[in-house]
Amino acid sequence: MKPSRLIVSSLLLVAMAWSGWEISSRLGTLQDTTHRDKKDARPAPVVTAPIETGPIALERAFSGTLEAYAEFIAAPKVSGIVERLSVDLGDSVARGQVVARLDNAEYMQAVTQAEAEVKVAKANLAEAKSLLAIAERELKRIDQLSARGVSSAAQRDVAQADQLAKQAHVQVSAAQLARAESELETARIRLGYTEVIADWHVDDRNRVVAERYVDEGETVSANTQLLKIVSLNPITAVIHVTEKQYAGLQAGQQVALTTDAYPEREFSGVIEHIAPVFRATTRQARIEVQVSNGDLRLKPGMFVRAKVVLTNMNEVTVIPFQALTRRDGADGVFVLSPDGSSVSWHPVQPGIRQDERLQVTGEGLQGRVVVLGQQLLMDGSAVLATDQQRLP
Repeated sequence: MKPSRLIVSSLLLVAMAWSGWEISSRLGTLQDTTHRDKKDARPAPVVTAPIETGPIALERAFSGTLEAYAEFIAAPKVSGIVERLSVDLGDSVARGQVVARLDNAEYMQAVTQAEAEVKVAKANLAEAKSLLAIAERELKRIDQLSARGVSSAAQRDVAQADQLAKQAHVQVSAAQLARAESELETARIRLGYTEVIADWHVDDRNRVVAERYVDEGETVSANTQLLKIVSLNPITAVIHVTEKQYAGLQAGQQVALTTDAYPEREFSGVIEHIAPVFRATTRQARIEVQVSNGDLRLKPGMFVRAKVVLTNMNEVTVIPFQALTRRDGADGVFVLSPDGSSVSWHPVQPGIRQDERLQVTGEGLQGRVVVLGQQLLMDGSAVLATDQQRLP
């Protein structure tokens, strides 16, 4: 073998030996490092909360507006000048109370004229009855003479025709009297219309003036709105719901309401009416909630937030919503071991959520559950539980 080839072969052998030693050295170092890391691994700090058993409710929150439970628009049935308004904005109004008066001089004159027409009609009727009585006596006398053969048949025909004419005259006079009396009653009714009465047909006895549309001295026509009178106890909260929310609502469900005017107080109501149709423009249905308002704090036009309890469940497993975690596409929680040194992964099926509380079903859900620090954990991870919380 030539010296040059021998030298090259020797160098290759040396290089291969050195590479093998280097790889072996690095593998040994890596194993030592891994062993040391495992030996020196520290527990992950986490925050836990108790797993509880108890009731939970499925709630839905809506926003809405308050409306008057009932409205009455005070308006005259005749035209005229507003002579007096008996109530003003915010005043209480009793059912049957006179709230406005129109100038009635023209209507009183119409009543006086109608009364005179009745008197004339009565006099005409009395005259017609008197003439009828005379005609009947004349016919009776002709009949008596005819029986003795003194009068002719022609005389009797004339007397009978006169008697029939007088009977017709009495009937006409009676009809004229009835018409005059009807006109008098109409005039009196129209005179009564100059007093605008707040007269509604529901049980509440008192309402409140919400709006005033005219002032005294204005000339108004028939059916012109003068006052809006509303019922405030109870009051109606109106909310609009989508198709998805609609299915869980029904008349009689309890509703809790809050408003910015009284943020510290919660008002209770009951769903009274549910619209059977959805609006084509919004795809929402109208829901009316009857709210007790004995102290009249709630006013029409206020914005409200409503909470409706759709379902109540008792004695179910409840955890904080923060505890829910996903691993490999599945929902679950990390449950703290009895000695508090490690955690175990438990798949769960989420159920009803109420605020920050969540109903879950699964195996081995006892003790405490991790609510903060889950991103550092795996099944069996060592932990250091600190800042322990209670379920809100």
